[in-house]
Amino acid sequence: MENSKLHVAILSSPGMGHLIPVLNLGNRLLSHHNVDITILLPATNSSPAESKVLKPLTDRNQLNIIEIPPVDISSLVNPKTTIVTQLCIMMRAVLPGLRSTIAAMNPRPDVLIVDLFGTEALPVADEFDMPKYVYIASTAWFTALTTYCPVLDEKIEGQYVDQRTPLKIPGCKPVRPEDVVDPMLDRNDEQYREYLRLGIEFRLSDGILLNTWEDLEPISLKALRENGILRAVVKVPVYDIGPLRRPAEPAGSKSRLIEWLDVQPSESVIYISFGSGGTLSAQQINELAWGLEMSQQRFVWVVRPPTEGGADGSFFTVGNGSDGTLDYLPDGFLSHCGWNSTLESIASGIPMIAWPLYAEQRLNATMLTEELGVAVRPEVLPTKKVVGREEIEKMVRTLMQYTEGKAMRDRVKELKHSAEKALSNEGSSYKSMAVVLEDCQRRVQSHKKE
Repeated sequence: MENSKLHVAILSSPGMGHLIPVLNLGNRLLSHHNVDITILLPATNSSPAESKVLKPLTDRNQLNIIEIPPVDISSLVNPKTTIVTQLCIMMRAVLPGLRSTIAAMNPRPDVLIVDLFGTEALPVADEFDMPKYVYIASTAWFTALTTYCPVLDEKIEGQYVDQRTPLKIPGCKPVRPEDVVDPMLDRNDEQYREYLRLGIEFRLSDGILLNTWEDLEPISLKALRENGILRAVVKVPVYDIGPLRRPAEPAGSKSRLIEWLDVQPSESVIYISFGSGGTLSAQQINELAWGLEMSQQRFVWVVRPPTEGGADGSFFTVGNGSDGTLDYLPDGFLSHCGWNSTLESIASGIPMIAWPLYAEQRLNATMLTEELGVAVRPEVLPTKKVVGREEIEKMVRTLMQYTEGKAMRDRVKELKHSAEKALSNEGSSYKSMAVVLEDCQRRVQSHKKE
């Protein structure tokens, strides 16, 4: 095998929740595996938060970022079109621009990696004789559900949420009807058909990269790799390469918030943030405020319009003016359970209050509470319009004061060490990524010989 340096292009869907994990993957490949990276990003009216993340990367030439010419999908959507459907339509519409962008690159990339919503770009990689992979910045459990959903679609009649028994996935923990991902909530909606397509198109790749690690999800990863029934659906290799996180930025001058955090007692501050897309009703915000006050615990709460929000994991950006790591980490995290935020919390050893809102977050919350034991969760959340202040007070006190909270804190610290080990040079995730890159080198050399 030649020692030529690989050039990998990574196609990101629009939006901070998709861009951040793509940048994390790019930074990891660049800094730990000596790979040249180009990020391909459909041009949109970037949010201030997105521009804030991209600017330091382009200023320091850490990553080569190319914007694909913008597309107009206004005639293809309406006010009722879901975000999932809009993303799928947009990523479909940018394919001609993606093809032209790759053709114009000099040198052209050797490998194409697409994120969850970019699977229709996989045939474009074939046109350029490029190895191709799908990067799913979520759990192995979510991936198993997504790939197996076309089978469930044939087996199950009626709405999934109306089923009386959990949905069985070969080799994996079953999924409760109330925990299904948003596209599965209504089988008559267009986003459900798009979701089915995504699950089928994963198998068009040369492999699936997952932002998880072996010790976190051994059962689901084993099923994706070894279960005969599930393998017949997945078809391609599955690689755990996580937890991928944003690298720390140099600390700036301390803000008043950081100065306040620095003098607080150990394990005494909880951070509350619902990410860039999470919204609460005015009544729920009022109940949350009262619950926090009644708990008598120190807290930092980010409250802002969703269009101005930060990405998942934003509690690591508070206070120092950059999008790096806080000088002071919170001691508990009340979160919407987006996987970016969840990984940051686990990999930092911080227990959580799991408050899922949309997408696959209910699935993540169940995993955090029932499988990993690192979070508490409001009771029967899917049937509630508002979580009351008394329940919020109880959850905060449980996390920050009681014996249950100490057990969660001990468990998440174990997972933190496990995450660090997975990413070390002898760890499972590092080795898994090395296998992917070796496979890429073989495929690239094979194409060159042809």
